[in-house]
Amino acid sequence: RFEKDRSKVMEFIRDEVAKGRQAYIIYPLIEESAKLDYENLMKGYEEVKAFFPEPKYWISMVHGRQPAAQKETNMQRFVQGDTQIMVATTVIEVGVNVPNATVMLIESAEKFGLSQLHQLRGRVGRGAEKSYCILLTSPGIGRDASERMKIMTQTTSGFEIAEKDLLLRGPGEIEGTRQSGAHQFKLASIVEDRQLLVQASQQAAQLIEKDPTLLAPENQSLLHFLRQQKGMVNWGKIS
Repeated sequence: RFEKDRSKVMEFIRDEVAKGRQAYIIYPLIEESAKLDYENLMKGYEEVKAFFPEPKYWISMVHGRQPAAQKETNMQRFVQGDTQIMVATTVIEVGVNVPNATVMLIESAEKFGLSQLHQLRGRVGRGAEKSYCILLTSPGIGRDASERMKIMTQTTSGFEIAEKDLLLRGPGEIEGTRQSGAHQFKLASIVEDRQLLVQASQQAAQLIEKDPTLLAPENQSLLHFLRQQKGMVNWGKIS
């Protein structure tokens, strides 16, 4: 959904709340743009309150800048059903279980990674009622962000999403600290050749178990090759 669909989305949330359900409205709070994101969160909270006025509706707000006690109180009010709507950041990404919550609206969804979107979406659909996760994006989002939104609409499988995320971001450094970016594998793709890599790993493990020093006659050529390559190859980069 795009910004132009906001009023329809809010009306849909109101319909769900009228049925006795609850809803999450999630805003990004990214470290690099924390001040602006916080302002957007507070602005969004005021807009939600205007659309869902008290005392007909009650709203909780939860974010990382709140004192722990206040955050816990606001969270529990929603969990216990004292509020119908929770406006929050990703602090509710894990550990919140409200089976009565059937709608999640994620604002500026293009700012979230696939794994975050998947974790957030997991907060709804925990009860018997049909549930919905709505991704609201800004117009003119980039190709990668558009692809993330497409993937989220195509599957709910955490495994598939992790695989697609790996393809989009790159696996980073297997032996280092970088978590994303172009990898340095030369002979295989960690995603497309996954089964081949698993088989190769299993065969290598069997070989090491049977002949750890490679002294068997059939392994002499491998031993010779490894001695030639010693100090010349970083094996973690060519798997």
